Amino acid sequence: MYYIIKRNLLGVLKENLLRIVGLSIIFLLGLATCSCTYGTDVQAQVDGFGAVYSGHFDNTIGWSNWISDNHVLSYKNVFPTAIKISLEKQPEGMSGTVQYQINSSGSGWLEWAEAGAETGFPGSGAPIEALKVRLNGELEAKYDIYTRVYQSGTWTDWVKNGETAGTDGVGTHIDAVRVAIMPKDGTVPEEIQNNAAPQNQSGRNIDPNRPMVALTYDDGPNAPVTNRILNSLEAVGGRATFFVVGSNVHGRNATIMKRAFDMGCEIGNHTYKHENLTKLSAEAIKSTISSTDQKVIEVTGTSPSLVRPPYGAKNASVLNTIGKPAILWSIDTLDWKTKNASSTINAVLNHVKDGDVILMHDIYGPTADASETIIPELVKRGYQLVTVTELASYRGGLHTGKSYGAFRK
Repeated sequence: MYYIIKRNLLGVLKENLLRIVGLSIIFLLGLATCSCTYGTDVQAQVDGFGAVYSGHFDNTIGWSNWISDNHVLSYKNVFPTAIKISLEKQPEGMSGTVQYQINSSGSGWLEWAEAGAETGFPGSGAPIEALKVRLNGELEAKYDIYTRVYQSGTWTDWVKNGETAGTDGVGTHIDAVRVAIMPKDGTVPEEIQNNAAPQNQSGRNIDPNRPMVALTYDDGPNAPVTNRILNSLEAVGGRATFFVVGSNVHGRNATIMKRAFDMGCEIGNHTYKHENLTKLSAEAIKSTISSTDQKVIEVTGTSPSLVRPPYGAKNASVLNTIGKPAILWSIDTLDWKTKNASSTINAVLNHVKDGDVILMHDIYGPTADASETIIPELVKRGYQLVTVTELASYRGGLHTGKSYGAFRK
């Protein structure tokens, strides 16, 4: 009898143990399935895929830098007259593009533009009244694209997938834009700080009451030197303006220039072969500027809005022909002449003032050496390192046909 009872108990225990093991396996498989599903949704939101967009803010500013997904595209007190929208880090193998349409004051709805193409009337003074944005291809099935605009002193509600953001036909214009891509699960883009009103074109925390300077580098890109300068800027969250020579934009140099652009640095035009513009005909001036613009467009998708005439050589004919503001400088480090890091450091740190435009050249190793000291020291002293366009936007703006050496309060 004892052995019979023992055998029965062992049978029951074995049966229950197998049931527990089975349930545990089912639970774990279910948990793994949930984890995989959740992981996919999270990845769709953090893999970097999103919209990027740029606006033309009349002749005062020109084309802005590209703004990242769900950030504010604006310039305070200036409205956009044209826009272009593109995608970054699109999932590999997934078809589709972004399309967008604007209602331009006085012209109504323009044709749909696509994949970074310009739409609108840059420099015309005709503001954008309303905007539609949509995806196509496989992207349309997997993602929603949301748009909202700042108009008449307030942000509109989010609209999505080709719906109209803004009100057209009533004489109002768009002051700022946000575009965001989300997985097709009904999730609305998250809110951002300072959403009450636009402040600057990139959402950067630029304080107009604090001192700021524009570091500028000419004659590049030169991959080894430019890259070191970018490392120094990135370490402190700073930006600079790089006036590039068109014939230098190739290979590794072009890759580094794209890095500068992606960091929010500004790419300016320094002619195609570093020509003295005062010695060229009007047609030759237009050609060298246009050729350099095209090289930059091929890499970044956007055209430079500023020109630095080589040698600072300019006259009325040059200013009237280049078709962009001309940027000179207020501090010439003479780094091209001394090729000495200490001399360059002293030239900046012993003379720098709020609103300065500082001239250096990103083709010399000693200039990179100097920048590795200058950049963190300026930040330590309380200077904000901004692009020329950012500096100008807080100090009176920029105008075609004019030249600028500094931007004081």
